[in-house]
Amino acid sequence: MSIPVLLAVTGAPWEADVVRRAERAPGIRVVRRCVDIADVMAAAASGQARAVLLADDLPRLTSDAVAALHARRIAVVALADPNESGDPFGTEDRLSRMGIERILPADVSPEDLGRAVTDAVDAGPPLSVSHFAGGFVPVAADTADQPPPVYNQGSGRMIAVWGPTGAPGRTTVAVGLACELAGQGVPTLLADADVYGGTVAQQLGMLDETSGLAAAARSAGSGGLDMATLAKHARQVEPRLLVLTGLSRADRWTELRPAAVESIWSTARMLAPVTVADVGFCIETDEEISFDSLAPRRNGATVATLEEADEVIVVGTADPVGLTRLIRAIHELRAVVPSVSPRVVVNRVRSGSLGSSPADAVSEALGRYAGVEAAALLPFDQGAVDAAMSRGRSLAETAKSSKLRKSLQQFATSLGKELAG
Repeated sequence: MSIPVLLAVTGAPWEADVVRRAERAPGIRVVRRCVDIADVMAAAASGQARAVLLADDLPRLTSDAVAALHARRIAVVALADPNESGDPFGTEDRLSRMGIERILPADVSPEDLGRAVTDAVDAGPPLSVSHFAGGFVPVAADTADQPPPVYNQGSGRMIAVWGPTGAPGRTTVAVGLACELAGQGVPTLLADADVYGGTVAQQLGMLDETSGLAAAARSAGSGGLDMATLAKHARQVEPRLLVLTGLSRADRWTELRPAAVESIWSTARMLAPVTVADVGFCIETDEEISFDSLAPRRNGATVATLEEADEVIVVGTADPVGLTRLIRAIHELRAVVPSVSPRVVVNRVRSGSLGSSPADAVSEALGRYAGVEAAALLPFDQGAVDAAMSRGRSLAETAKSSKLRKSLQQFATSLGKELAG
């Protein structure tokens, strides 16, 4: 039985030749010719095809469209100009970064075309694979147009900092952890992926009119995101610290689609040995049962980040309300992302509402109701936080000897050793 295929090569100089080859290719049959990606998506939604053959320069082709086709179990095969040289940053590389699993020259024989489509359908959608091919690429103004240097093989690691609603101090922990790792000689990328109101830029005294993460998402959507491009979208605030600023307004959340975010994290693993991502509090997935299954999901970027992370740090507050929210959040996280083994960090530990031994009270509550131990207990030190915020600097710069800074430093040291091991 032949495989039903959509053909989208309208306007390509070799369109007529491809149409003839596709019609003669064994094992496949063209059920519809599409003029653009919107036409492809409409035909795909009708369930009339199992594969798409498209031109390399199809207008509005993005990684989100490719991901949507894969979600419908439709194989995507691209046809590139036969004169394509296969350069590292050329057409084939761009299409591969979009998630297209098979790229063929437009002058491919009918037999090879039929075989490639059949193999793509049999193999199913590609798995998301994270790999690290290099190291840190701070980009200076005079070297921005130069190709990225070659680094030794390695494995970039990713840390997601998450926590329940109520401002438990996620950003403070994420910024402090990234700065401490950078200060210990570990090149680090800090990314603000909070779709509800990121404040990393404000805490570090940076202007946030232009979102580095949104710009990276646009590059990822067009297949143009590579290690050097991601470095250009980031800002270097310390010799070993790059920062991807977040959304300047919460209503821009639609710019951070899950497919683009996954591509950013995959590239970040190539850029830096450690990436720290500050994500929003909400991971509800009720929106996924809406009629339009391809509609943007506000919490999709957060869930995708948690799924991609090697370590998830869950931040809660050391008071009765904060602990209740933290325990519920741990159970919610386990339900939404079962593969996660979170590290719990309890912030603002102080005597008062939890009695004279707050550390013991926190440990007892977490062990009894969540079955976890706290990886770190961070003391309440509002003076140190205020000093850092007012100067737009990290705790390591403004309050080196504060108890909070020392606790973050100790936590970063232990975490860094485990990631390196």
